[in-house]
Amino acid sequence: MNERIKKLRTQSRRAIPYLSLERALLITEFYKKGAAHKYSAPVARAKAFEYILKNKEICFNDDELIVGERGPEPKATPSYPEVCCHTLNDLEILDSREKISFKVQDEVWRKSKDIVIPFWKGKTIREKIFSQVDQEWVDAYSAGIYTEFMEQRAPGHTVAGKNIWNMGFMDFKKRIQISIEKLDFYNDPDAFAKREQLKAMDIAADSIIAYAKRHSKKALKLAKNESDPIKKKELEKIAEICLHIPAHAPRTFWEALQ
Repeated sequence: MNERIKKLRTQSRRAIPYLSLERALLITEFYKKGAAHKYSAPVARAKAFEYILKNKEICFNDDELIVGERGPEPKATPSYPEVCCHTLNDLEILDSREKISFKVQDEVWRKSKDIVIPFWKGKTIREKIFSQVDQEWVDAYSAGIYTEFMEQRAPGHTVAGKNIWNMGFMDFKKRIQISIEKLDFYNDPDAFAKREQLKAMDIAADSIIAYAKRHSKKALKLAKNESDPIKKKELEKIAEICLHIPAHAPRTFWEALQ
């Protein structure tokens, strides 16, 4: 294990997981503005995704060669209030439980209470599910007979398959456009719904490409102010990589990892 890996491994192991409201506040901002009402459900969700990636903080950690964090810093864990909005009691449990706790800072308590929880009350996917199932189902769930992972939080174990090695998002955009052009609006009653889904996929692809470009821009800015020639070269390489992928298929192992 080289010194770089040792340092990053130690940094990761010592970092304390905590709940970050960055994503929750951004998606709340988006839906509060009311813009989502102008779109179909798939496109509105794609627009929300775009808003988050345009506005979330870009994190670069010292000595990293692979960049990007789901939150503003390592082990800052986002929440998904549109799926399941945490109550203040949930936050207390997350903060204090013995195994896999997520620390909750005072500002998170306050903004959850004042901003996030009031807005999402009655609007979450979890509440919609529970409002449409039999009472026996709810009673069994409440009694702890069984639980369901997907209605509580966003899954993080998606397998994209070999496409991510062979294609970039520009390639996906071409396939999306071809699919739109093939839609039969005269004979297929689902054609309009399919078009909205494809439009949403196209927006998501553009959003991911733009998000990578934000990382490229940040790397170049850091490189410009870097006095260490080795680190400067590494940052310039990161900028080059993030400009190429994920818009295009990776050409190297480094690009594939990124």
